Amino acid sequence: MTTGASTPSTPSFSARPRRSRIRTFLPLGVAAWLVLEIWLLTVVAGATSGFMVFLLLLAGFVLGSVVIKRAGRRAFQNLNEALQRGGSPQGGGGNGLMMLGGLLLMIPGLVSDAVGLVLLIPPVQKAVSRYAERTVDRKLREAASGSLGDVFQQARMHRPDGKVVQGEVIRDEPGAQGNAPQEPRPPLTY
Repeated sequence: MTTGASTPSTPSFSARPRRSRIRTFLPLGVAAWLVLEIWLLTVVAGATSGFMVFLLLLAGFVLGSVVIKRAGRRAFQNLNEALQRGGSPQGGGGNGLMMLGGLLLMIPGLVSDAVGLVLLIPPVQKAVSRYAERTVDRKLREAASGSLGDVFQQARMHRPDGKVVQGEVIRDEPGAQGNAPQEPRPPLTY
């Protein structure tokens, strides 16, 4: 016998999960970064000329595209060599950070250019990659410490009218309580 417990779907504003910090502060950080970039460009344009700012932005774009092309070519060569050896490709060797640095150089702005140039320095690449690896390992360990029961607890059934019905399905084994097997029920229609 299959039974399902359901509750009426009323919006519960007190049960909403808290918004993560990154979702709160990321838009503010992006807005502050854009304002800083524009302000720096106007300061440099005031100190030199608008044409000099244009040349700086163009040089950053060209340098960034060269860096991305070089890093992509190197990554493709590493992949080809690994496949020819019959092994699996090992780490990117800094190609991902080089591509990120090139992308930051291509984005118009002086702060992004400075960060992109710093990411092209090999000791900085090693330090950033070690930090990122440790962070990813820690996050994976934290995610693995949770149980899969938590994931299945969040299961919901969506009805065609958009309502969400939370519930739990309990299946009794046929013959467990001496019940005779029943006919299968027709599917529910809405």
